[in-house]
Amino acid sequence: MTLLWIITGASLVVALVALGQARRTAKRLAQLSEMYWELKYQHGELRVRVQRSIGDAPPPVGQASDPDKPADVFVPLSSLRR
Repeated sequence: MTLLWIITGASLVVALVALGQARRTAKRLAQLSEMYWELKYQHGELRVRVQRSIGDAPPPVGQASDPDKPADVFVPLSSLRR
């Protein structure tokens, strides 16, 4: 009977450790996802600034400069958070 309680206690400890690890991983995933979209947003802004400084006009929204390449669509971060 004591052996069953020891096994039950050890299982509970392992489950709590796994839950803590899962929560930390979920929090890190959320941070990385936010960092990714922030970097993508900044990259788009920088690309537009470079194109303006060079004098190239960016292609109109919804149209690609090359018909075989899909158009990059600018999506502000505020619309992603809704």
